Amino acid sequence: MGFFGVLAKEATITFEDLEPRPQRGASVAALGREDLDLYSVEELGERIEALDAEIARARGAIAGKTAKKSAADALFNFGN
Repeated sequence: MGFFGVLAKEATITFEDLEPRPQRGASVAALGREDLDLYSVEELGERIEALDAEIARARGAIAGKTAKKSAADALFNFGN
């Protein structure tokens, strides 16, 4: 199989590629609309644990981005 055969094989499109991506924050908004009365106390506790883990992940991303910005600022403003 030549170069173009390999290229054509890698360029196949699936139906998942054609589906629109969910908007940013859509899953968080959906969580806020969910009826919590349907959950047991244990399930609500598990939900809180999962949300706490997601908050920690978001805080980690913020810390990483802040560190990168500080490093870039230090690099490009070292003479000031």
